[in-house]
Amino acid sequence: MSTDLSGRVAVVTGGNGGIGLGIASSLAGAGAAVAIWARNEDKSRDAVAGIAERGGQAFAVRCDVTDEGDVTAAMQQTIDQFGKVDILFANAGINRKTPFLEMTLAEWREVMAINLDGAFLCTRAAAQHMVARGEGGAIVIVSSISARFGAPTMQHYAATKAALVSLACSLAVELAPHHIRSNALLPGWTETEMADEWLDDKRFVDVITRRTPARRWGVPADYAAIAAYLADPTLTFHTGDVITVDGGYTVQ
Repeated sequence: MSTDLSGRVAVVTGGNGGIGLGIASSLAGAGAAVAIWARNEDKSRDAVAGIAERGGQAFAVRCDVTDEGDVTAAMQQTIDQFGKVDILFANAGINRKTPFLEMTLAEWREVMAINLDGAFLCTRAAAQHMVARGEGGAIVIVSSISARFGAPTMQHYAATKAALVSLACSLAVELAPHHIRSNALLPGWTETEMADEWLDDKRFVDVITRRTPARRWGVPADYAAIAAYLADPTLTFHTGDVITVDGGYTVQ
């Protein structure tokens, strides 16, 4: 049975590329109206146009998720456009690759601000709106398998991704009385712009491929069905979960 999100409104932060665009496209394909919050306006316009070409409904909002004022304004613009928000995917994030002994406090704080502070601001804004409406909702925080594995040269990234899992689970407990579900999604190694540095290294690509039981890297479309599932309003008992989609990498 396919998921029907007709009449629902979803926000996807960082939804103009990579996994975020795969999620946004999936939700729109299931019938949801989708607001893409991101900083790059050109990429967002292209993403919205692509979704519209496939018959979906989408709207782009320029938003720096580290800026509280931007997040507040983006939420209001989305409500003005679509009337409400039922679903939030907190997906926006960055990565940096720096040997730990050379990592600066400025770089550490940059990654923390976007990956963790941004998720806090966006999930708080969504929760405030959902609680005030009194009709429940779904929050999904996109983490990473780096939350479970050591990530050399990416300690800041891994630390944020582990914290996001805890945030998702803690929200599940506090927001359950308001019929708001909160779950975490942990993607595996995926072919996106963020992974370009690794994808250029044939030896590294081969190592990851051999280590993954599915014997390939993921692509954004691999997260389409699970995104629609996590947004499904009929799944009222599914909250506080941590779902890994990685081709079996974590169990090998």
